[in-house]
Order: sequence, then structure tokens, then C-alpha cells
Amino acid sequence: MKDDARSVRILVLNTIAFTVCFACWMMNGVLVTFLVENGIFDWDKAAMGWLIGIPVLTGAITRLPIGVLTDKYGGRKIYTGVMLFSAIPLYLVGHVNSYVGFMLCGLGFGFCGASFSVGIAYTSVWFSKHRQGTALGIFGAGNAGAALTSLFAPTMLKSFTDGGANLEGWRMLPKVYAVGLVVMAIIFWFMTIERVANTGPLTLGQRLAPLKHLQVWRFGFYYFFVFGGFVALAQWLIPYYVNTYAMSVATAGLMASIFTLPSGLIRAFGGWLSDHIGARSVMYWVLGLCAICCGLLVVPKMDIESPGQGVMALRPGVVSQVDGDGITVGEKHYPVKTRPAEDIEYSDDDFMVFPKSEAWQETIVKVGDEVGKKQLLAKGVTHIYFQSNVWIFTFLVFVIGIMMGIGKAAVYKHIPDYFPNEVGVVGGMVGVLGGLGGFVCPIIFGYMLRGTGLWTTCWMFFFAVTVVCLIWMHLVIRKMMNRRAPHLIHEIEDRGPNAGGEPTQPGAQA
Repeated sequence: MKDDARSVRILVLNTIAFTVCFACWMMNGVLVTFLVENGIFDWDKAAMGWLIGIPVLTGAITRLPIGVLTDKYGGRKIYTGVMLFSAIPLYLVGHVNSYVGFMLCGLGFGFCGASFSVGIAYTSVWFSKHRQGTALGIFGAGNAGAALTSLFAPTMLKSFTDGGANLEGWRMLPKVYAVGLVVMAIIFWFMTIERVANTGPLTLGQRLAPLKHLQVWRFGFYYFFVFGGFVALAQWLIPYYVNTYAMSVATAGLMASIFTLPSGLIRAFGGWLSDHIGARSVMYWVLGLCAICCGLLVVPKMDIESPGQGVMALRPGVVSQVDGDGITVGEKHYPVKTRPAEDIEYSDDDFMVFPKSEAWQETIVKVGDEVGKKQLLAKGVTHIYFQSNVWIFTFLVFVIGIMMGIGKAAVYKHIPDYFPNEVGVVGGMVGVLGGLGGFVCPIIFGYMLRGTGLWTTCWMFFFAVTVVCLIWMHLVIRKMMNRRAPHLIHEIEDRGPNAGGEPTQPGAQA
């Protein structure tokens, strides 16, 4: 009972510490945008993107070594060290005056993103195998730190700068974040107990040995989507709303929090669900629903005129009449659908679910023209308007966020099942790939947007990723089933005359 109480205390402290670290990790997204919008620094979009992404990159690439150190020395020491170390460059952000200074400080405080690897390994050693999914899901709810920064950092900046009257007040934000990290580190050190995975003395090569297994990279690819995609969208959705729906930055941030906040909090439920129905079943639902939602989001907001169904001559002749009723060629009359008297206008204030369209024909011949068979008499025009209603869009994004939150827990439920004594190193590698997704995806989105001019290309990319994940997972499961119980595969797929599953011969095995 006493050990259970300790486990719960460790889990609570782990989760709170991760929430604080994650909020600090995402700080540049708000701070850099504020500095550029208020003319404090003159950085272009590319420069801003690098400053926002650098902490994410650092947190990603340090997760593996930090996971190895946690397995060896324990989570209490490493977690405290990560927070104290990250607080130094985070505090120094408040004193820099150059792009290089911001870049170097971002490289430093991005280290707090590695806290995830520490927390995963440190949480795992306190819970039995059948409870680890729920425990890791609760710990992962610390992702909500991203939403806390999105919601409260702008308000803090407004307060520190006196509503813009004293812009230099922005320097207080990173200092407050740094103090928060130090306070959390002190609380964590004095209220936790060290416990190390029972792996015995291992060399570095032995600790890294699990990385040769394909499962690690498969889990990492899943995490590239569910976590990397979450981090990427947490930053990408604000400019998406601003450019697509003409919202203010403040309103766009509020709308984006509808995605980020539930996605972080629902992770605990994802862990519980993985414990009770299995991580693979959960991942089928996660990837399947995400693929459906991304597919629906692929269609862009549009207001276009496109070639439509025209009117062609069925036989040669001379045009004898052209009027509002149509065109007469010889003795043959061809009706023509005229354009509505008033221009077709749709308003974004209307609530539309499906695209609206109108079609008409425009005459291109005149009286006296000699036309041949199948010659075009009137060209067709189709006007298509798709509102891509903001509330339907937000609902679909909300569903994706919920599924990503559940999926993050399901992915990490696999790790202690497959690698019970190497959770730190395997969790670290999976975290690296997920973190790299958060760094790489916005860059991919930017290039796709530049190449096509369509904001919905991000959903095209995620649709492709989810389909690949689904196919890979399904093929692996079929291979495992075929290896361990080949008779079941044959029975499931035998849909012949005895499709009901009855034996084909008396005494045959069902």
C-alpha cells in the first residue's frame, strides 16, 4: 500500500514537471511571433521558423542519450538535472539582442524537451506491466503544457509590456519561465525517491542493442505522426486560421487551443484504453479515424469558375438565330442555359456543409456562321463555391487532436511490453523520431504550400502518413498471426461453401 502511494506521488510529480517542461519547450512559438509583430526584431518568416523549430530539434535529438542515462542512473537525478540545466539558457533569452543569441539560447533550453524520455523511463519502473499503459498515459497529459503556453503567454506578454507601452517588458517572460523550471526542479528533488530499472551492469553497446529491432523504428514512425504531427499542428494551425479564415492572431490562438488542450489531456484515457483493449486495437482506430478526417480536410476552401458542359452541333449548318432561348443551326434548335441575372455570391457567414455550384453556357457563335458537326456552339461554365466551414473544420481538427492524444499513449504502451528493461533507450529513440516530426513537418508544410499555394497540403501529407502507418501495422500483424497461428489465418480467410466456419469434413478441426 505504501509503495502504491509512492507510485502515485511519483506519477503526479512526473506529470507536473513534464507539463512545465513542455510549456517552456513551446515558448518560442509565442515569444518570437510577438517580437516580430511588434517590430522589436525584423526577422522574415524563414528566420522565425528556424527560431521556433530549434528548441524542438534540440529536445528531439537529446531524448535518446537522456533515456540511456535515465536507465543507468535513475529518473530523479536526470530529471532534476535536465530542468536546472535548461533554466540557464531560458533565463538568458531575456538578455539577448541578436538572432544568433536567440538561436544559441533556443539550442540550450530546448533540452527541456528531453524530459519526456526521463519521465517515461522513471514512470515505468514504479508501475507493474498491466498498469503501465494508464500510468504513461497520465504522464503524457503533460503535453497540455503547449496549450497552457498558447493561452497564457500572450496575456503575460501583454501584462509585462503594459499593453505595448513598454515593449522591453517582454524580457520578463523567459525569466518567469526559467524561475518556474528551477522551482519545479527543487520540488521534484525533495519529493521523489530514486528507483533504477533492474538491468544489471551493461555496456553502452548493450544498452543500445534494442535499436537494431525493426519494432523500435516502426513505433517511432507511428510517433512521428501522433506526436510530431501534434507539435507541428500546434504551431501551424495559427497561421492556417489567419490565412484561410482571416482571423486575428489572438482568435486563431484560441481556436488552435481547441486542438492542443484536449489532445494533451485525453492521453491519460488513451493509456487506460490501451491497457484494457490492447494498444494495437487502439492504434487501428486512431490511424483509421485520422486518415478519414485528413481525407475530408484535403478539399480546400474555394471559389472558382471551371469549364463545364457546353453545347455542340449535332450536324453541320449555318447559324440562323441566336437569342436568349438558344441557338438555331439550320432547322435544329439548341437550348442554352443562360447565366443568372444576378452574380452568384455566397457569404462565409452562411453555414454550408457541402460545396455549392451553378452551371450555365455562353454562346460563342453568331448569326451567319457556318459550323461543322460537333463544333462548339456555347461553352459551359461551372461556378463552384466551397466554404470549408470553420466550425466543421475545427471539429475535424479536434477529432484528429483527440486521436493523436490517444495514439501517443498507445504507442508508448507497446514499449514496456516489448522492451521492459530498456524503456529509457527505446522510449528515447521513439521520442527522437517523434520530436523530429515536430521539427520537420512544418518545414515540409511550408515547401508544399509554396509549391501548390494550397494550405490543405498539410492534410494531404498527413493522410499519406496515416495510410502508410496503417498498411505497415496491418502487414506486421498478419505476419505475426501467420507465424504463431497459421491455422487461424486460413480459417478467417476461408469464405468458401462453408463460410459460417463449420468444419468441411466430420471430425475436422474448427
